[in-house]
Amino acid sequence: MDAVDRLRQVLPESVVLSDPDRIESYRYDRAMFCPAGVPVAVVLARETAHVQAAMRVAAELDLPVVPQGARSGLSGAANAIEGGLVISLEKMDQILRIEPVDQYVVTQPGIFNAVLSRAVEEHGLFYPPDPSSWEFCSIGGNLATNSGGLCCVKYGVTTDYVLGLEVVLANGEILRTGRKTVKGVAGYDLTKLFVGSEGTLGIITEATLALRPQAQRPHTMAALFDSAVTAGEAVVGIVRSGVSLSLLEIMDGTTIAAVNAYKRMDLPADAAAMLIAQTDVGGEAAVQDIEKVAQLCRDAGATDCIVADDPLEGDLLLEARRAGLVALEQLGTTMIDDVCVPRSRLAEFIAGVERIAAEVGITVGVVGHAGDGNMHPTVVFDAADPEQARRAQVAFDRIMEIGLELGGTITGEHGVGVLKMDWLAKEIGPVALDVHRSIKQALDPRGLLNPGKILP
Repeated sequence: MDAVDRLRQVLPESVVLSDPDRIESYRYDRAMFCPAGVPVAVVLARETAHVQAAMRVAAELDLPVVPQGARSGLSGAANAIEGGLVISLEKMDQILRIEPVDQYVVTQPGIFNAVLSRAVEEHGLFYPPDPSSWEFCSIGGNLATNSGGLCCVKYGVTTDYVLGLEVVLANGEILRTGRKTVKGVAGYDLTKLFVGSEGTLGIITEATLALRPQAQRPHTMAALFDSAVTAGEAVVGIVRSGVSLSLLEIMDGTTIAAVNAYKRMDLPADAAAMLIAQTDVGGEAAVQDIEKVAQLCRDAGATDCIVADDPLEGDLLLEARRAGLVALEQLGTTMIDDVCVPRSRLAEFIAGVERIAAEVGITVGVVGHAGDGNMHPTVVFDAADPEQARRAQVAFDRIMEIGLELGGTITGEHGVGVLKMDWLAKEIGPVALDVHRSIKQALDPRGLLNPGKILP
């Protein structure tokens, strides 16, 4: 009996896809230069029991399994494996419970970040992790890669808000980790082990996420610079000052021009870089903080500082920032890097990226979370031109190399996947790599879960 027939024995027929045309759209995420195979089937799970049944069939038939969410990832972690099985969680998109008093939400993994955020907002609550792609990335994917977002400078990343998980293991058993209380330290922290594991240790089918009381309406400021390096130097001064910001983002001139063309926004076309800052402390303190940041930017060499007169103007600036990566995609094929460096080295990193772009002869748009040093230099090229594709790969690798040289990391939120496997080994070293492999062996001894991802 083949895999498709076996799956149809234990699952509703509508859940199992085997038509080649329909399967095609489940082969890739959004990463470039990452191989993808053709799976024998895609399971469109609608409940945990479907995932459990599919995983048991995979274990029975020794099929490699790739868990998938919205396929918006940028590292190839969700790419299908030849002859394997894809288990898609995109149909598991329900919020199961919101607890306003205890301030948590229980959700399935397929729900989009923005949908969940708006739902809890109706209860006067706030889910802080907010990737730029929040309108089309799923909570499950955020968990799998430990995503960050625009508010990380103040609120932290996904793992800081995960209270507990329901996980289907490689043998089909269901593991429940964590708790629903504010505090809890019983046993090893298995919850954080699965967050960021990119589907290599288990398949997350439910998450309990901590919430915060709704923040104050933010005050927003934008500062313009005639050099991206100068903007990076301004960030160092802002961080050193200790001012409380909920957001500090950067866009270089290439990104500004791309957003203007894509969204028809009237951003300053002659600026080489723009910093966007927000504070959500509320009241007069917010006004004072934003004015202080504006003055720090002027002292660092800003050519102009614009304090938003009303919240809608601030929202437009944030809309422009969120559109940055998609806007750059309109210029050609993109390789989106995800290097995080110490904030004290941010200006050096930006200067290094500019030098690499000039030396390699390729366009690189710089956009990122300046407040926490997580930058997304985006290499733009013509994929139909082999020489441009080669230079794009060279630039991408050199950007990661300079990030490590400055004491940084190869990924701040996009994950390792296929794209950065070799670089992970360089960053963490042989001892840590062995520990990773030991954990993988303990939880997935037959190597069925997302093999060929993260670990070389």
